[in-house]
Amino acid sequence: MTIARFTPPDVNPSIATTAAPAFTNSQNVDLQANANQLPMVGSLRSIRIPAMDLKTLIRDIPDFPKPGILFRDITTLLNNPDGLRYTIDRLADSCGDLNVEYVAGMESRGFIFGTALAYRLGVGFIPVRKPGKLPAPTFSGEYLLEYGSDRLEMHQDAVPPDSRVLIVDDLIATGGTAAATAKLIEQANAELVGFAFVIELTFLQGRKQLPDVPIHTLVQY
Repeated sequence: MTIARFTPPDVNPSIATTAAPAFTNSQNVDLQANANQLPMVGSLRSIRIPAMDLKTLIRDIPDFPKPGILFRDITTLLNNPDGLRYTIDRLADSCGDLNVEYVAGMESRGFIFGTALAYRLGVGFIPVRKPGKLPAPTFSGEYLLEYGSDRLEMHQDAVPPDSRVLIVDDLIATGGTAAATAKLIEQANAELVGFAFVIELTFLQGRKQLPDVPIHTLVQY
């Protein structure tokens, strides 16, 4: 039996009759084996993460934002691809056993690490913002400043009741913003399962202001 080959008009026959390379059975097995070795989104496997000294990627800026303050600048960490990847992987590894369903991050640097970590964990992200920035009805939580106070807000429908929430920020200093965010999670009748910070300023003892849940930090000063 002769089978005729159809070539569409105006198409080079040599292109039309070129078959895509097929994977052999052994190649398919190799690809599947390699896929099984990768960390799974939403269900992290235990993996070894090569050590990296993140302090070498964090820049010190003296007298900022005012005289006498030594500012820990993370922008030099963020623009280092290996350092950024390592940071998110370390945070994900440290929180992998908390069964997180949502990550809440505070404006604004908490957005950077929080969204990346939520993606890495395969969960949703909740933006916690300054007053007047969210369009729908909100919960509000107050925290103290050096002089006066300020507030953070979260959409009332941001997280279903009883959901397991992890709070993430770049740094914990006095613990005020993290404690205020914890109150927002409580108002939503969700469950706070932990905190994760890249930097901890231990001399300010901010963790004493936080609820009794796991607190993970990568760099301590």
